[in-house]
Amino acid sequence: MARPRTFDEEAATDAAMRAFWAHGYEGTSTQDLCAATGLGRSSIYNTFAGKHELFERSLARYTDRKTGSTLELLAGELPTLAKIRTLLDAAVDPPADEPPGCLVVNSLIELAPHDAVVAEHLRADEEVRLVALTTAIEAGQRDGEIAADKDARGLAQFVVATICGIRVLARGGADRTALTAVAATALTALV
Repeated sequence: MARPRTFDEEAATDAAMRAFWAHGYEGTSTQDLCAATGLGRSSIYNTFAGKHELFERSLARYTDRKTGSTLELLAGELPTLAKIRTLLDAAVDPPADEPPGCLVVNSLIELAPHDAVVAEHLRADEEVRLVALTTAIEAGQRDGEIAADKDARGLAQFVVATICGIRVLARGGADRTALTAVAATALTALV
């Protein structure tokens, strides 16, 4: 008879998510995952069937949280430019307790080119964000906040690319002044 689990799977997934976020998939060893989660190697393999499944669950946790907060913001009552400014500001000034960069951006670069499961997850997540951002931009165009002669979907893709770029720059050590300049320039492209 198997022993009952004596740990919190959600907490273990959160800890693994932070390890993958900080070090990437290849840069995070099974031993690193054991240290991060407090679990033994056998518990990781018995619960998650290995590193890749734990990564998939970690990535899903990350996108659920980050995309969920983005969707909530975009559906809110703020004017469109204020919503986009908030998204850009969050990329410039992420919470201090988060690793630098972005697990989605890291995964797009490291895994998506050769991992169909991860690539599909990231594609689906991006489409959800693009649809919500395009809808918000179209509302901003109707309200006169955003240039009506610009393609809303193209602007949404530009905003997503800018946020990704800010996160890459931050991970590379760019200072806040540089990150803020990128965000400010992006806002001027919308009007």
